[in-house]
Amino acid sequence: MQTLHVELGDRSYPIHIGADLLQNTKLLTAHIKSRQVCIVTNDTVAPLYLPAIQSALTEYDVSVVILPDGEAHKHWQTLNRIFDQLLADRHNRNTTLVALGGGVVGDMTGFAAASYQRSVNFIQIPTTLLSQVDSSVGGKTGINHPLGKNMIGAFHQPKAVLIDTLMLTSLPAREVSAGLAEVIKYGLLGDAEFLTWLTDHMDRLMALEHSDLAYAIARSCETKARIVAADEREGGMRALLNLGHTFGHAIETQMGYGTWLHGEAVGAGMAIAAELSQAMGWLSSRDVTQVRDILQRAALPVDAPDTMTVDQFIGHMQVDKKVLTGRMRFVLLRALGQAVITEDVPDAMLREVLANSIARGVAGRR
Repeated sequence: MQTLHVELGDRSYPIHIGADLLQNTKLLTAHIKSRQVCIVTNDTVAPLYLPAIQSALTEYDVSVVILPDGEAHKHWQTLNRIFDQLLADRHNRNTTLVALGGGVVGDMTGFAAASYQRSVNFIQIPTTLLSQVDSSVGGKTGINHPLGKNMIGAFHQPKAVLIDTLMLTSLPAREVSAGLAEVIKYGLLGDAEFLTWLTDHMDRLMALEHSDLAYAIARSCETKARIVAADEREGGMRALLNLGHTFGHAIETQMGYGTWLHGEAVGAGMAIAAELSQAMGWLSSRDVTQVRDILQRAALPVDAPDTMTVDQFIGHMQVDKKVLTGRMRFVLLRALGQAVITEDVPDAMLREVLANSIARGVAGRR
């Protein structure tokens, strides 16, 4: 087992990474505040891992909430099911919520923990590659709105993150690819050495080679933990973690949440960001080809759906959380492994890049 730390003063917490961590019950119980525990999971994960978590908590008063699986259910009505259970079972402010699932479960459980009785503790047990390398770390919680992804939420840090790499063996190939989008992101935004490693090891990652996955997860979490520690509430450098997300969120919102997986939309978004970076004069055509190649090797899309229009793209991007004082902010690449934040993108250039991507897009990919 490897343990990393997110350094946030009295709100610091460990990230434990290893195989079969669920067998070490102390990793979980060390962060439970009282006898009350509420496990939140979904109907896909529950049959696989819920019994193991329950057996580790036999000495606690445990409530269970099983949510429907999928991004399409990440909204107020589903969130309210968590509050309903907490209130029905009379959980107090010393309760601990346990998020057992992917990014949707983690985001909603964290938001419920941030809101219930004005903040209670929670623990992340991410079960997908995407949630292990990204959404479980950093304290971003929330739900979607029909007009924008993750527009309602709170910053609320977990007490611990337990990453059991053996859980990835149950993932469908499509979910593995979606998770690799976020792994590739870390190489592109600030770790050129890691990007080279990913290029050399992508086939092994796709084949779920355990040692390679463990290394990629740890390196991704190290990068995110360092950035979150320096900028918890995204006032500056943490925005670099949004590489590909402004475009990706527009795709998810327009196509309907869950039609494209988050990582798939981010993959296409990173390819668009690379092309826009080339248009700005920062990347070469060879650089853009390298970005598209590694994404395609991870079985990710590299173009927008051709059912979208440029105006739809821009309309969604204008309500993105990264818009400040009415101006869109973009995370682009000055070089592979060097991301920057800029507002100085000419509208005509943006429209041309989006139009080209849409023209190459494949309708009805999902």
